[in-house]
Amino acid sequence: MQDITLESLNATDEMVNPDSITRKLNDQIQLAKAFVVIAKENNNLQFASELSTQIDNSQILLSNTALTRSPLTLRESNTAVKDMALLLFQAQQYHYDSATMIMRLKARIQDLEEQTSLVTDRSSKYGQIAAEEVPKSLFCLGVRLTTEWFQQPKMQQKVLENTQTDPKLKDNDLYHFCIFSDNILATSVVVSSTSLNSKSPDRIVFHLVTDEVNFAAMNTWFTMNSFHGVTVNVQKFEDLTWLNASYVPVLKQLQDSDTKNYYFSGSNDGGKTPIKFRNPKYLSMLNHLRFYIPEVFPDLKKVVFLDDDVVVQKDLAGLFTVDLNGNVNGAVETCMETFHRYHKYLNYSHPLIRSHFDPDACGWAFGMNVFYLVEWRKRDVTGIYHYWQEKNIDRTLWKLGTLPPGLLTFYGLTD
Repeated sequence: MQDITLESLNATDEMVNPDSITRKLNDQIQLAKAFVVIAKENNNLQFASELSTQIDNSQILLSNTALTRSPLTLRESNTAVKDMALLLFQAQQYHYDSATMIMRLKARIQDLEEQTSLVTDRSSKYGQIAAEEVPKSLFCLGVRLTTEWFQQPKMQQKVLENTQTDPKLKDNDLYHFCIFSDNILATSVVVSSTSLNSKSPDRIVFHLVTDEVNFAAMNTWFTMNSFHGVTVNVQKFEDLTWLNASYVPVLKQLQDSDTKNYYFSGSNDGGKTPIKFRNPKYLSMLNHLRFYIPEVFPDLKKVVFLDDDVVVQKDLAGLFTVDLNGNVNGAVETCMETFHRYHKYLNYSHPLIRSHFDPDACGWAFGMNVFYLVEWRKRDVTGIYHYWQEKNIDRTLWKLGTLPPGLLTFYGLTD
């Protein structure tokens, strides 16, 4: 930022290039705005007002020039530049020198950045709460469905009998889909859209896994509603006795005080980690259950996994005849140029990542996948997942979600 001298007041007489005049005026305007702040801080309100008026005049001049698409005349530019230069020179006489101004502005910027950071953090927290909060009408739906479940012992008995005796649940000649969710209506949309677009809905079996809180409501909903002959089975992951902390790294991490502090308060790093990386949903068993599909469904050979935000628009029967060429996971690649490649999800400054994975390898969608469970079991893919989860206990390999560990787990096993 250069000082304003008396010599600079006469420099405008030599300026004839319209572009250079415009740049000069813009530079003066920015400098004048800074001096307005300093003048107000020194309670020199009269001078601040004069500066503001001249800023407005210069901005109007530039605006009119832009609208008429005609260059500034030499007379207009000389007057504007000289009038502003006089005020800037006067600012120096008030000892509003550049060094002092810069220090004050830096302090002001730092203060504003701290305020912005605080507001941004609060906005992120409130936004997350708003996004995840269940609307009253939907919450009441769950309550009503749960009440209905406990008032209908015959319904409970029917569901229990079907779970134990329905041969379709283990018939590998049928089309088996699985969804892990606690959202009743979202899951219903997936099931409904799949059945509506299917040529043979009676050959479709949906395996739904939810939590204990939503188990009754989910069962009631899918028992009371028909989906064109689709078979729907609901279970809760709490009934899976092998799903415990001694076997599952995510559950083991939830017992660790540092991990709980990181995800539930973030105070262990002074709040530096953005809240989106500390969302406890990333430790949800319903999120990580996708890595245990062969154990959840021990009798099945092939399953199509669907997230609860999928809306099906065509018959998916063809997925069950896809040749995975000896691989475990059939997925849709999402990489376009440099987007959605491995280096976007993983920390390549870590030697373990750098030495094992191609940074330009294509990412893929973890929301509609064909899993060949026979090959999965043979290659102990769940064991691979456990290995990487344990290596990432300090969260240095990746930050959040199930896609990064999925990319590691199924690396070289995806078609």
